[in-house]
Amino acid sequence: MSTVDHVEALKAKHASLEHAISEETARPYPDDDALCSLKKKKLQIKDEITRLIAKPH
Repeated sequence: MSTVDHVEALKAKHASLEHAISEETARPYPDDDALCSLKKKKLQIKDEITRLIAKPH
């Protein structure tokens, strides 16, 4: 898998997590533990995307 493909896959996963966070937040009683976990995963993916983009080719 090329770096570009990997970044695109991570962006899709990031968007999916964003959607899951939005759905959880919209619930009447959001699960704070689940939200924290989702946000942590989303941040890790964002950091990995940033690292891959900044990496010299």
